Amino acid sequence: MTTKIFIDGAAGTTGIQIRERLAGRNEFSLILLDDDARKDDAARAGAINAADIVMLCLPDEAARQSVAMIANDTTRVIDASTAHRVAPGWLFGLPEISGREAVANARYVSNPGCYSTGFIALVAPLVAAGLIPATTQLSCNAVSGYSGGGKSMIAEYEGEGGAPSAFRTYALTLGHKHVPEMQARSGLARPPLFVPAVVPVYSGMIVEVPLHAAMLDAGTDAARLREALTAHYAGSAVISVAQGHEPATLPIEIMQDKDAMRLFVFADAQSRQIRLVAALDNLGKGASGAAVQNLNLMAGLPETTGLRL
Repeated sequence: MTTKIFIDGAAGTTGIQIRERLAGRNEFSLILLDDDARKDDAARAGAINAADIVMLCLPDEAARQSVAMIANDTTRVIDASTAHRVAPGWLFGLPEISGREAVANARYVSNPGCYSTGFIALVAPLVAAGLIPATTQLSCNAVSGYSGGGKSMIAEYEGEGGAPSAFRTYALTLGHKHVPEMQARSGLARPPLFVPAVVPVYSGMIVEVPLHAAMLDAGTDAARLREALTAHYAGSAVISVAQGHEPATLPIEIMQDKDAMRLFVFADAQSRQIRLVAALDNLGKGASGAAVQNLNLMAGLPETTGLRL
């Protein structure tokens, strides 16, 4: 028996990437709408209610409207927008943190943000282990490929005039939409200071959390942080923790075109200063790859089926 899937917003970057990962898979049958029907509410409602699982690749308000169209008690949802990431009744779709069984059994799953995925993967296990106190005021520096900005930013960077800048920092009003989930899903009492940027690379992402030893539980050093992360992600085929001596530089493209994520712990010799770093693809584990991983679990399949690892 195949699982019926409807991707609402299939023409967007995330939707296109999801379809690519589902191509040729006989476990799923896609409910498709032609171009004229994609914006017809009646057609969308029909597709939503006919689906076993709906994948929302829409702006926030449109995602809320799609959920409101559900008129049965069986259709399940994976929402790739920001709309439900801290909403009551929605499970946060980072299986390595929320639990694979929880995702498999959930009706409403909110796909994490790309930056949030790296930050939460680094911080949540360490807060849970008591190595980073929940009251710590953290900061997060991150850089993404321009595809994370959707069609408009892709057009801007790939237009006739070329890339508008080599490095563009943004969210200078300190109200980035990912911050609430970064705080809530990491177990932090205070929101992190988030410093995102975009560079002229199509996809890829580096997320970094700098730490001073005084911010950590007494006696905690880089080795202890690495051990805690390694233990938390033991057995995961998607998230791995680098061991031993790694290269002194990390290119943003290191995980490009992959649905996996790699975590690093760097420090000086005395662990007085530490850098937690996550490398991922903003379109992979940061978006479409994560959505397909959640879809696999909800459909009772091995979580890595169809992923680019």
